[in-house]
Amino acid sequence: MLDIKFIREKRETVEEALKKRGEKISLDQLLSWDKERRQLINHAEDLKHRRNKTSDEIGVLKKKREDAAELIQKMQEIKEEIKKADEKLRVLDERIKSQLLLLPNLPDESVPLGKDPKENRVIRTWGDKREFDFQPAEHSDIGAGLDILDFDTGAKLSGSRFALLKGDGALLERALINFMLDVQLKRGYREIFPPFMVTGTSMTGTGQLPKFEIELYKSNMDDLYLIPTGEVPLTNLHRDEVLSEDDLPLSYVAYTACFRREAGSYGKDTKGLIRNHQFNKIELVKFTEPFDSPQELENLVKDAEEVLKMLELPHRVILLCTGDLGFASAKTYDLEVWMPGERRWREVSSCSSFLDFQARRMNIKYRKEGRLEYVHTLNGSGLAVGRTMAALLENFQRADGRVDIPPALRPYMNGKKLIE
Repeated sequence: MLDIKFIREKRETVEEALKKRGEKISLDQLLSWDKERRQLINHAEDLKHRRNKTSDEIGVLKKKREDAAELIQKMQEIKEEIKKADEKLRVLDERIKSQLLLLPNLPDESVPLGKDPKENRVIRTWGDKREFDFQPAEHSDIGAGLDILDFDTGAKLSGSRFALLKGDGALLERALINFMLDVQLKRGYREIFPPFMVTGTSMTGTGQLPKFEIELYKSNMDDLYLIPTGEVPLTNLHRDEVLSEDDLPLSYVAYTACFRREAGSYGKDTKGLIRNHQFNKIELVKFTEPFDSPQELENLVKDAEEVLKMLELPHRVILLCTGDLGFASAKTYDLEVWMPGERRWREVSSCSSFLDFQARRMNIKYRKEGRLEYVHTLNGSGLAVGRTMAALLENFQRADGRVDIPPALRPYMNGKKLIE
């Protein structure tokens, strides 16, 4: 959430930043309510001053045993005015907050200007694309041929965009989860196993609500949401808390199942493991001091990238342009892995800095030299498990349909070197 004071004092800066994101948002109504609110606060304070003064005058008259009826009546009128002012203030506060919750974060100055993904910037590429002496297949066909991926049964059980993993497919998914967790534990993260259902307050804190409710699965009976990403419970761990400067940065890693309606993706990526309603992911979340957050974002990217390197998967790091940023992000790097069967790059991780945007929504502060300041939050996938599995199947496939297991993953596959 943006700071209303910053919006008020730096309106042109905010409007220009929103334009860079491709947002056409008028701040007129918000700032009008803000002006009215500040005037109302002054009016309410004046009323309370008059109330206190009148109360003192009533006390003096009563001590003198003189008639205070007129002042008492005046006091009641002032109290009614205060009550009305407080109610108007409450309504204005709700209106202002509702508007602020719909405003996206402002892009960091280091984010390249651009309208869409075509203008994202390739930062670096790692690994060579494998040359095949046969036509490489797509992961869904490889998985079906090995009888480890079953999309028909998944659809029978739950509908479209659900996958059933069998045998070595289920083992590979579990192996990847444990492998990814172990990589990050060795890099200093603390493991969390959070609930997969959260309150609306938690969803609002990270920015999924109110803007993206259509994308969420909700249990109306319990007023709980299935998480779309582990970012939600992890970042809400310290909601309404004051952290110690000595404890920062805090780094957490978690495995979670994730649930997304994919409401805006009809007809897109309907095949395979790329865009399912339910999928597994390893999430990385950091809480940092503002000064440290730029470097911590670079560290976060390297932590996620290490998984791809250890799995020997060719990949590239992309810096998103202003027009491709997520709602809450100030700066985002995507990790994209090469898919030889599809002959295209696929995102397996987004690593983002939110500056104090989420911390303001969740009221997460830290104490520094006696002052309270908002922390900066960062998160990234380390990695999306299903997409990583898809990349492994395509990059390590053999002509006969079998799939090699990269050496780093073999201990997690009970020593197996081959899926056949």
